[in-house]
Amino acid sequence: MSSPKDGPTRTERWTYTRCVRGYGQYCPITRASEVLATRWTPVIVRNLLLGCETFSEIAEGAPGIPRSVLTARLRMLERYGLVERTPRRGYRLTDSGEELEGVLDAMGVWGSRWLEVAPEDLDAHAVLWGMCRLMRKNGQLPDRRVVLRFDIEDAKHPHFWVLLERPEAEVCVKPPGFEVDAVVAADSESLAMWHMGRLPLSAAIRRGLIRVDGPRTLTRDLAGWGLSRFADVAPAV
Repeated sequence: MSSPKDGPTRTERWTYTRCVRGYGQYCPITRASEVLATRWTPVIVRNLLLGCETFSEIAEGAPGIPRSVLTARLRMLERYGLVERTPRRGYRLTDSGEELEGVLDAMGVWGSRWLEVAPEDLDAHAVLWGMCRLMRKNGQLPDRRVVLRFDIEDAKHPHFWVLLERPEAEVCVKPPGFEVDAVVAADSESLAMWHMGRLPLSAAIRRGLIRVDGPRTLTRDLAGWGLSRFADVAPAV
């Protein structure tokens, strides 16, 4: 019998999958789709790969997900042996779950090459959340505390603050109580295009799409902070 640390055995995972209505095909792609093609599941796995551990952290990176759905998906991933609980009542990927990084990378490359970004997808908070998570994952946090204010002219919440202080990087919708080091003014599309690597910050500034009021050295650093991991993928369309 497996222990909680070891996760479910292959027999236990097989028993669970037989209890869930699937496609009834032996093909590995089909069987993997029964897990990964469920709504919100790839987003949850992506968030875990970005270092999210708690329920609230995972939910923050999946705006719009109902709590009941997130609970159900995490339970499903646990039963399949992709996710396990941590001693601090959080979540982490198992070896099986970690192997999905290559799968999600392939999805991201394909999406970057072939899919256009629709106006309804331009969520400034999601962009800044991704920037913060990638800065943590890539070891890009500055040596000292840095506070950035983002003024997004067409966002539902026009002001966001990004607090960078090792080991954390977080997005705030209220002033965090520290002096602001730089102010970035942009619209949602320009912010997203910069994060995706489609619009270098220097070019956006020259074209008047983004304005940065702050030290020149900080502006230079900001240009490369937290860029999408697919920033180097050239769009095919």
